[in-house]
Amino acid sequence: MGISKEQFLVTSVASTDGLKDKIMSYREQERILNGWLVERLDTILPRVMKRAEIDTWVVACREYNEDPVLKTLVPCAMMTARRLTILLFHLEEDGTVSRYALTRPGVGLDGIYKSVWTNPKGANWEDSESLMPFDPNKNDDAPLETQLECLNRMLKKCNPTKIGLNTSSTFAFADGLSHQLYEDIMGAIDDELKAKVVPADAVCVGWLETRLEKEMAAYTGIMQIAHTMIAEAFSSKVVVPGVTTNMDVKYWMMQKVIDLGLTPWFDFEVSVRRANIGEVEGETVIMPGDLLHCDVGLKYLNLCTDTQENAYVLKLDETDAPEELKDALKAANRLQDITISNFKEGRTGNEILALSLEQAKAEGINPCIYTHPIGFHGHAAGPTIGLWDMQGGVPGCGDYPMYNDTAYSLELNCKYEVKSWNIVLTLGAETDVLFTNDKAHYIAGRQDKFHLIK
Repeated sequence: MGISKEQFLVTSVASTDGLKDKIMSYREQERILNGWLVERLDTILPRVMKRAEIDTWVVACREYNEDPVLKTLVPCAMMTARRLTILLFHLEEDGTVSRYALTRPGVGLDGIYKSVWTNPKGANWEDSESLMPFDPNKNDDAPLETQLECLNRMLKKCNPTKIGLNTSSTFAFADGLSHQLYEDIMGAIDDELKAKVVPADAVCVGWLETRLEKEMAAYTGIMQIAHTMIAEAFSSKVVVPGVTTNMDVKYWMMQKVIDLGLTPWFDFEVSVRRANIGEVEGETVIMPGDLLHCDVGLKYLNLCTDTQENAYVLKLDETDAPEELKDALKAANRLQDITISNFKEGRTGNEILALSLEQAKAEGINPCIYTHPIGFHGHAAGPTIGLWDMQGGVPGCGDYPMYNDTAYSLELNCKYEVKSWNIVLTLGAETDVLFTNDKAHYIAGRQDKFHLIK
């Protein structure tokens, strides 16, 4: 069976020179993403609404003050909210979700959402030739109304048990409803509806964190892009010892991501660690015997990567990294394996953290775990498994349980005494994993050997 276009596997590409042809055109990406959107709305949204026991969900925001979930709910052509955008989802008794757009027509939602705000007060859409043809006589059941009056009408029609609004003290992703818009909505809907309003945390997080099978398949190729770029950056093609600085390498990678037509989602980092010194502060020329560390994250097809890898710059008489450094990497790899061995559906991030730290310490590892969900966002929705400065657990987002079909950036470090360098080395490692069918899988492998630079 041949590899489908939606898998984007690039294992045969030895350098980033061959990656450009692997990146889909904007038009192809739009086709794929819009297809995924419809499939997600048809399959994932019913599942998470049922799990959250919220049968009606309202997403409302204004242009340039978008709710974090809006972009994930609309097709590519709708790059921002339009004026006031309101989406309404209702879980029907047959398990499907009805989707309504309470906004003016012609903004790109047609075909995915049913337009139900059709007779606006204070506006005449027929005056604009740029808008879709509109005949109010075809909408006899819709009175002349404002958007919020339309929302009240549609909520009464849905007859919900619970109405989820995006407010949360725990997850930023679920707190996208502005204070003023919340007050506007609550002032516009009937009293019996107000009594049914609840925070929609579980719907927002569940929607954002859950991956389609196709998205999980595509993640392999996306991660291979990241691995290929780092391998090239940490090679003699980019690094000339005695000349190249760590900042040169950082900006080479950032520019490479841009040149490929992808997006860096944070400012990359490349640092240098050196015998008898440890981490060298600021920009420095890379020298033989240095240990290089990078932290990079790119975004392709709305999916983020987050990767930390390490390289060693060989001295004239060396063919491999020093044994103590290799032992430190082995400890980091072991900590990775321990951590994902504790991934289990229903187990909270704090429970996974505590079990992993206990096991690692029992094996003589000096661990620090700060693993986070990844997906539409880099530091994404889902259970937080430690923060670097909160190894006793993270209240709130650390109490959220793990679910299948989710992705994580397995981020952690080990402290390891390197006697030959006269330092205690903090060796960071980070790679992305998928959790599905109650098992974690490294996406496109992980680093278990240093990149070697001659």
